[in-house]
Amino acid sequence: MSDRSEYQPPYTITPEIVNLIEEIGETTGRLSILGDDDREIRLRRVNRIRTIRGSLAIEGNTLSEEQITGILDGKRVVAPPREILEAKNAIAAYDRLEKWQPEIESDLLEAHRILMEGLINAAGAYRRGGVGVMSGSKVIHMAPPAARVPALMHDLFQWLADSDQHPLISSSVFHYEFEFIHPFADGNGRMGRLWQTLVLTRWNPLFVYIPVESLVHEHQAEYYDALKKSTDQTDSALLVGFLLRMILDAVSSAAPQVTPQVTPQVARLLNVLVGEMSREELQSALDLQDRKSFRELYIQPALTGQLIEMTIPEKPNSRLQRYRLTDAGRRWLQGAD
Repeated sequence: MSDRSEYQPPYTITPEIVNLIEEIGETTGRLSILGDDDREIRLRRVNRIRTIRGSLAIEGNTLSEEQITGILDGKRVVAPPREILEAKNAIAAYDRLEKWQPEIESDLLEAHRILMEGLINAAGAYRRGGVGVMSGSKVIHMAPPAARVPALMHDLFQWLADSDQHPLISSSVFHYEFEFIHPFADGNGRMGRLWQTLVLTRWNPLFVYIPVESLVHEHQAEYYDALKKSTDQTDSALLVGFLLRMILDAVSSAAPQVTPQVTPQVARLLNVLVGEMSREELQSALDLQDRKSFRELYIQPALTGQLIEMTIPEKPNSRLQRYRLTDAGRRWLQGAD
């Protein structure tokens, strides 16, 4: 009997998927090889934090990037204990990412154990009861019976090992099939995203540091919609296309960009802006008194250059308004070091 898997997940390779794979390939090709200098190490760290925050946020975790940074640095963070444990577990899991092989089922079980340690009783073991995929309070998919999970997962891993599809496709199809099976009592969403990242890193190590999960979080409603429609159509092409668009956006944001020219005032502003800060906090950090000149020489040019952004853009004069760096602002800072 042949060792090759007879199971074939239902998916269609659409023209959009073909075009996205070409674009992602071209964009990753333009990415400079990450070095070991201080600037690149900081970039890796920032993106790892964004990845963890994005994946946890999809599951309802409210920790900010700053709080996750604090946890990573061993600082005391005031937050719900469960959310802190989720972050610590995710940090431990992503730290081990390069040690696991995507086709090895026992590695996935170990990853789930680390990711869900102390959060559920059955960490590292397949579920024994029924579960559903939720979007808010709405059930969008009832998973197969628990008794079928071991066989379904065996077939899925065998298919992944045998597949001759491009890793961008096989990782996305695996992601969908994993969510369809929903093999664990909890943690399926974050595990599916973790394992897709693992498959992608075996294709290109740059994906260890490209925060695809944060973009999925920003388009969470579309993610769940694509999951549901793929199930309804018995074809994962819609979710594959969605995931590839997120991957393209992520690698595009990480690709080398033309460094914007900024004034000395804007440069000072970017260097003091940490996290989200109010106008008053920024003026104080810059030791500036004149509100009008601060806006004209610092805030407005930085906003126009898309180096910073408002936290409440629809209410620019809100008393709760804060400012934060954009990706372009962070890249400028990294290039200026």
